[in-house]
Amino acid sequence: MFESTIVHWVTFLSAAVLLNLSPGPDIAFILGQTLRNGRQKGFAAMFGIWTGAGLHVVMAAVGLSAILATSAVAFSIVKWVGAAYLIWLGVRMLLSSGDSFVSTGESNNLNSWSIYWQGVLVSALNPKVAIFFLAFLPQFVVEGAGSAAAQLFLHGSLIIVVAALIEPPLVIAGSRLGAFLRTNRRIGLWMDRGLGALFVALGVRLAASSK
Repeated sequence: MFESTIVHWVTFLSAAVLLNLSPGPDIAFILGQTLRNGRQKGFAAMFGIWTGAGLHVVMAAVGLSAILATSAVAFSIVKWVGAAYLIWLGVRMLLSSGDSFVSTGESNNLNSWSIYWQGVLVSALNPKVAIFFLAFLPQFVVEGAGSAAAQLFLHGSLIIVVAALIEPPLVIAGSRLGAFLRTNRRIGLWMDRGLGALFVALGVRLAASSK
């Protein structure tokens, strides 16, 4: 079961690395929360993104992603909800006073669970991720190497494993940069504005996208 060549795995893992390094809402959310709230909450955001990605892997494995790929109505509903959520997060940052970047000696009001669930929603409500998994993973299904659903689940899970090797160092580096930024109110204000604009732009891009 799961018998594949070295070329197969080298090709797949190379693609998985490039996928995890590509910019998008997931990386933006993780780094944004790390810069604003520190390492612990950056990891909470990261685990939330991984959970949302895991949901997409399960959907692809059982075929539910096909619904998004074939139903324009279903795709549009998920797309608009996801876009609205990203824009809402961005607007909140744009309207902030930059206090989230300023060290006051007190813990941030946002708890780790709240950030974790935000991460789940950011990933889970992005239909482009579901479509990507549905288009990408089947290319690595090998006939006679086992159940197609099991192969899809394995390869999708490995993408998250690769993320577990790439993203924690980004969180650690981001937390160090965030500690510096939180000592300056003006820099904090512009970081909030920049991150807010980025999330609004990502939301608008998602809303304007098509299959």
